[in-house]
Amino acid sequence: MRISTRAQRIEPFYVMEVAKAAGALAREVAHTDRPMIFLNIGEPDFTAPPLVQEAAARAVRAGATQYTQATGLDHLRERISGWYKQRFNVDVPARRIVVTAGASAALQLACLALIESGDEILMPDPSYPCNRHFVSAADGKAVLVPTTAEERFQLTAAKVEDAWTDRTRGVLLASPSNPTGTSIAPGELRRIHEVVSQRGGITLIDEIYLGLSYDDAFGHTALAIDDNVISINSFSKYFNMTGWRLGWLVVPEALVPVVERLAQNLFICASTVSQYAALACFESESIAEYERRRAEFKVRRDWFIPQLNALGLNVPVVPDGAFYAWADCTGFAEKLGISGSWDFAFETMKRAHVAVTPGRDFGTAETAKFVRFSTASSMAHLRESIERLRAMAENRAQ
Repeated sequence: MRISTRAQRIEPFYVMEVAKAAGALAREVAHTDRPMIFLNIGEPDFTAPPLVQEAAARAVRAGATQYTQATGLDHLRERISGWYKQRFNVDVPARRIVVTAGASAALQLACLALIESGDEILMPDPSYPCNRHFVSAADGKAVLVPTTAEERFQLTAAKVEDAWTDRTRGVLLASPSNPTGTSIAPGELRRIHEVVSQRGGITLIDEIYLGLSYDDAFGHTALAIDDNVISINSFSKYFNMTGWRLGWLVVPEALVPVVERLAQNLFICASTVSQYAALACFESESIAEYERRRAEFKVRRDWFIPQLNALGLNVPVVPDGAFYAWADCTGFAEKLGISGSWDFAFETMKRAHVAVTPGRDFGTAETAKFVRFSTASSMAHLRESIERLRAMAENRAQ
């Protein structure tokens, strides 16, 4: 069977390959005194809060399960618009919001609408691997631009300007970022957009972790810059609805009918039950619960990162959002006779029964030195994982 060159360009998602190996080992050690602790997957340990679950059940009982329009329920688009006003003091008209089958569908729709074959999209290295694969699936090319800790592992206007060529179509950013949890300062983001706009390009920004910001200096939506910024968001992270597969896209008004046409053909619509459930996300009781959970994620970050640093798993930039720690494992691994983060991840899985994600997925700019820890797990799991990592180092030393 002949496989398309498009499919062949898509690399394996190594995060999931590691997860499969961790799952297999977890089954072997499930009934021991050291079951597997999963710090490898970016999924909140919180589920949808009560009002959201109740809204989903009501929709099913009422038979509200038929197709919606491709752009989503009008009421849900209005509620999302209201959230931008309430949370960020930014006016985002509901008519510019398209509800999608997760942020993944939003990214696919944006890339298909805007990228021609051979177009290049600038992205930071490191960055979330699936984002560059959406570009590739649209027959574009993701160009990874190496970044440093001093730059918060984010692109700068100067680097965008230097990397721009005749083939460049625009930038795809993420703020806060996966795997680093770092955001782009609002002033720098504005300068990046100015560079892009002056060249007739597009600014796409993945803001799926925006609700999980912990620093007032960074917790701002790029939609405050101007109406030509394209933002991708999701109900998965802040709203704790990962498996519900619901997200949204904010686009310039002229692009809405284009995205709608693509969505009609590719997806018909996002899950109707999920949409009705998501209406309850914006009730005051739900928002209060989400804010309580956000505070808990911050407590986990504030405890866990100093513990990693003390073990020699250096986190060069404290994340200002999301629930990740991007740690340089070089020193720790060398003491154990391990070379590189890929082998480190598998040894940690085997010896400590702690699953982490090696940097291999996220780019090539020194990513072989880094592992990504997810702090989306409970504090009890984070504490136990630190004890196991410490014991792992001490046992080797003995």
